[in-house]
Amino acid sequence: MQELIAVMTITVLAVISPGADFAMVTRASWRHGRRAGLWAALGIAAGVQVHVAYTLVGVGLLIVQVPWLFTVIKWIGAAYLVYIGWRTLRDRSPVVDVTQESGASASPEAGNAAPTRWREAFQAFRTGFFTNALNPKTTLFVVSTFTQVVHPGTGWALGLAYGAFMSFAHWAWFSLVALGFSAGWMREAMVRRQHLVRRTIGGALMTLGGLLAMASR
Repeated sequence: MQELIAVMTITVLAVISPGADFAMVTRASWRHGRRAGLWAALGIAAGVQVHVAYTLVGVGLLIVQVPWLFTVIKWIGAAYLVYIGWRTLRDRSPVVDVTQESGASASPEAGNAAPTRWREAFQAFRTGFFTNALNPKTTLFVVSTFTQVVHPGTGWALGLAYGAFMSFAHWAWFSLVALGFSAGWMREAMVRRQHLVRRTIGGALMTLGGLLAMASR
């Protein structure tokens, strides 16, 4: 029971701390609306399983203990954040008000809009997935949790259950973030100030990438 409580507490605290995942979900929710934000949250949750998988087979310790391997992952993750941030800053396409998504789906143009919506959903999922899968901080979070909190004799079944909870916690929290930033009044305000929001989110992502690249651990 103590082990379970420790895993749940550490996971919740790690999930709600602001970082790249938060910025990415905010970006998707503001840029494309509620659906994209929720798909980004699902992508982040799926990305957690990458870290859980290699930790359970023992590769996680190798990544943490081999400096150059961890540095490679760190630099790839940092470069990805800087790239997305730069794209956000350079993007000049107008952000449209899609707060009435359910109403839009009933319009005559819904058939033509469906491929675009699925493409946006896939891009949001992919971005969320790679943001988390390439995040060395998530590597350290998962590996340290499994090595310092989880008992060596826990077993695969319980280890997978802990990993599933980590993914669920990420999905639940960032779904709430997506719902919040895609809510009517919030998104309308962000659309009206889209140039400021674009600079803020893009700058935040590039700053996070820079800080990640300079961090030792």
